[in-house]
Amino acid sequence: MKKIGIFLAEGFEEIEGLTVVDILRRAAIEAETISIMGQKEVCGSHKITVLADSLYEDVDFEKLDGVVLPGGLPGTTNLLAHAGVNETIRTFAEAGKLVAAVCAAPSVLGQAGLLEGKKATCYPGYEDKLIGAEVIYDEVAEAGNIITSRGMGTTIAFALRITAYLAGEEKAEELAKKIIYRQ
Repeated sequence: MKKIGIFLAEGFEEIEGLTVVDILRRAAIEAETISIMGQKEVCGSHKITVLADSLYEDVDFEKLDGVVLPGGLPGTTNLLAHAGVNETIRTFAEAGKLVAAVCAAPSVLGQAGLLEGKKATCYPGYEDKLIGAEVIYDEVAEAGNIITSRGMGTTIAFALRITAYLAGEEKAEELAKKIIYRQ
């Protein structure tokens, strides 16, 4: 079974984080929420408090097939400021493991140097932080093991693209039908 970590930082966009968890779990992909805040309770950008599965410092990243960075503010700022998150995304990208980010969070990938020469997308106004990327305006951009998406409204498409990457197109299409996505 594939296993993905979803980073939760204070001020994360709740829909972007939790929709990914929900879709992946429906696809029988293990989705572990990981707090980078030193405590399991993490308050999102709309004051919804979530109990993460794990603390960053307790996660065995060797057992993960990829990581996801939800956007939101100040969630994205908190992800960018976390040395461990930056080290993890670089290590995963270099190892060919999935690194996915949505909304403002692709800016973290850009500032880590992971988007050089790759197609990427993000929330409007963050394009200049996609350093080295070929910026596109599709709902989701996939460039090898890097997947980016534009925002809250594109999160189902983002989660389904992650599902397709990990479990195949057929599984993603089957799930899209089950949840009545764009029928």
